[in-house]
Amino acid sequence: MTHNLPQLRAIDFANVEGWDTDDPRPVFEGMRHCLNYLRQGKPYKTGALGFSPQDLIPLLEKAETLGQPQSAAAARLFFEETCVPFAICPDGIQTGFVTAFYEPEVEVNSRQESGYQYPFYRRPTDLVDIDEANRPAGMDPNYAFGRVTADGIEPYPDRKAIDQGYLEGKGLEIAWAKSKVDVFFTHVQGAARLRYPDGCVKRITYAAKAGHPFSPVGRLLIDRGEINVATVSMQTIRAWLNDNPTKRDEVLWHNRSYIFFRETEVGDLDLGPIAAAKVPLIAGRSLAVDRLIHTFGFPFFIRSETLTHLDGGVPFARLMLALDTGSAIVGPTRGDIFTGSGFEAGEKAGTVRNNALFFILVPKKAAVRFMP
Repeated sequence: MTHNLPQLRAIDFANVEGWDTDDPRPVFEGMRHCLNYLRQGKPYKTGALGFSPQDLIPLLEKAETLGQPQSAAAARLFFEETCVPFAICPDGIQTGFVTAFYEPEVEVNSRQESGYQYPFYRRPTDLVDIDEANRPAGMDPNYAFGRVTADGIEPYPDRKAIDQGYLEGKGLEIAWAKSKVDVFFTHVQGAARLRYPDGCVKRITYAAKAGHPFSPVGRLLIDRGEINVATVSMQTIRAWLNDNPTKRDEVLWHNRSYIFFRETEVGDLDLGPIAAAKVPLIAGRSLAVDRLIHTFGFPFFIRSETLTHLDGGVPFARLMLALDTGSAIVGPTRGDIFTGSGFEAGEKAGTVRNNALFFILVPKKAAVRFMP
């Protein structure tokens, strides 16, 4: 269905505003991680845009040979010599949109006891992946998961049903949190650090979901007049939920999507969690993209004139790697910026809602296929 693909327009690096002041050295570590993963024989899926892991590997190998650049200029020169930047212009419109995400840190206990009542669940045994081979007739084509029953596959219980006890007694709890709102926002983010009372820190990351579509509760609160569209953010949504405990559940249940987690290696706490591309996220340099369109591991340059609070008042202009995805990240110029881990990263992420320009950097050999 190539007629639905975005337009790609090759340009010169000199015409990518902000490129000449960026320091892309942090992405080299991420490129090494991607190359190591691909060498295990587990290629990323090729997105509809048509750039494959095979197109990417020569770039990753050249970066490995170079090693860590000694200066920002040397890092930029590497990409200038090896890649062609393409402006991504869906339907001729150059403006895309970015939000941001982070790795929350949540206070938890390994046991359900006073003050710790809200579980993080592992993937249930009756949850099955759905594809065209096993999708029941009439089931929404967007459902990627369902429940196995004696009569076949059906939609999995949603957030309300699970909150009301569907999974109780199955031994799936990883830990219990103090705050139901914390659990909900961890579902939105897809990963978290869990901090136990003895100071121990563990990590969880996305394992699967119930399959229902993601429905943003912020949009619901805007439509109901509870939050002003001009001020909506993670912070204002969280404040409303905490200030309205009697209305909280009904609003949360509007988002029927439910996320299951798996425990993962804590690893280097200076690095982010391992996400969809199976490598650690890098704060400020990792981008979640629509994986049906884009291919993990590719470099993107994101420029946003209005996004200034991440860089001390200067417009956002950074080279990033496509290392994650998300239910709400749909379209060729839709991205989610990983801001890091913990409270401060959350404060930064929660207010990112900005128009942006998207450029994909394509290795020169592959770029020829898309030249006029």
